[in-house]
Amino acid sequence: MDAPEPDTPFAAVSAHTSRWGRIYQAYLDQSTPFTAYRWIGTGVLFLFFCLRIFWAQGWYIVAYSLGIYLLNLFLAFISPKFDPSLEQDEGMEDGNAGGSLPTKEDQEFRPFVRRLPEFKFWHATTRAIAIGFVCSWFEIFNLPVFWPVLVVYWLILFSLTMRRQIQHMIKYRYVPFTVGKARYAGSNK
Repeated sequence: MDAPEPDTPFAAVSAHTSRWGRIYQAYLDQSTPFTAYRWIGTGVLFLFFCLRIFWAQGWYIVAYSLGIYLLNLFLAFISPKFDPSLEQDEGMEDGNAGGSLPTKEDQEFRPFVRRLPEFKFWHATTRAIAIGFVCSWFEIFNLPVFWPVLVVYWLILFSLTMRRQIQHMIKYRYVPFTVGKARYAGSNK
C-alpha cells in the first residue's frame, strides 16, 4: 500500500514552518545561560533602532509604541506573580498579615516570583525592537506627528506608573532585583 499523499498543499507548508520553528527554539534554548550576552545584543539592536529614528527624522509613532510596550513589559518584569495586596486581603480574613516576610515560625516564606520571567522579558523585548526596526523602513508607518508631545506623554506615563509601582513595593516590602548570591567573609580553605 502506498503512503498517503498530503491532503492539502498547506500540509507541506506546515511541516516546513514547524521545522524552522524547531530550529529557532533550539537557538533560543542554547542562548538561555548567556544572560549578559543576550542583553548586550538587545542593547545593540536598540541602539541601531534609535540611530535609525534619529537619522531618518521620522517614525516617531513606531518609537512611541515601542516605548509603551517596553514599559508594559518592564512593569510585568518587576511585578510579583502573586499580588501581595490580594494575598493580604485573604490573610486578613484568616487573621494573619500576609504579603510580608514571615515573623513567626508557622508562617511560610515565599520568595519573589516575577510575573514575567527574565528570559521571556528578554525575548519579548528583542522581538519588539526588531519589529520596530523593520517597521521604521516602511513609509506607511511614518505618520506625521509632533514628536515632543509624544516624548512628554511617555515621560508622564512612565513617571506616574513607576511612582505607583514603587509605592506598591514599599507598601508590601519586596525588592524585585537581586545583585547576586550573598558572599560571606571567612576562611578560604
